[in-house]
Amino acid sequence: MKARILWIEGKRANSPSFVPGLRKKDYQIELVPTGAAALNTVLAYNPDLVVVNAASLRSSGKRICKDLRAKIQDLPVVVISEDEQDSDADYGANAVLKLPFTMRKLLNRIVPLLPADETKIFHVGPIRLDLALKKVRCQGREARLTPHLCHLLQILMEKPGIVVERAQLFSQVWKTDYTGDTRTLDVHISWLRRAIEEDPRQPKFIKTIRSIGYRLDIE
Repeated sequence: MKARILWIEGKRANSPSFVPGLRKKDYQIELVPTGAAALNTVLAYNPDLVVVNAASLRSSGKRICKDLRAKIQDLPVVVISEDEQDSDADYGANAVLKLPFTMRKLLNRIVPLLPADETKIFHVGPIRLDLALKKVRCQGREARLTPHLCHLLQILMEKPGIVVERAQLFSQVWKTDYTGDTRTLDVHISWLRRAIEEDPRQPKFIKTIRSIGYRLDIE
């Protein structure tokens, strides 16, 4: 599945929106009308990239870019502007596109900012797992994972809302049917919780189902 893009576009747009064209190319687009709506959405949606159509907004979009980066530090941001004097540095953005431009030019600028292998990216709710880089991002926090942690989280993300039995996790992650050493799995789950949970002692996402296994809960 293609990457997730958070697209901020107000009602003052003087040019056709690029959103329908990107959706036809299978990009997942979350369209919001204001910077405030974007800030309320960005952590839960956890996009791969944000596009700020500053030309359609009542503001320059510079504050929006700054606030988004405060939420997710390494989040790629592209700005659409009508001002010939604007530069990438003015916004703290990865790129500033000056209207008018074509869909091809837009793709040429955003594709290099997206994951190189989108098949290696898993999105479930606010959790974004990059299997290639072995990194997880959730609600603005980012952490590197060991191969075992990466595989463990992937299995849970593939079955959100479903209890995955301990024996299945041992078999798939550690390639063994031996489940006597329960502490190995429990410790790895605790490490995952530290990576994605706001409060690992009261987990919101990874729930323990006593004597059975674990379940990933996504609202």
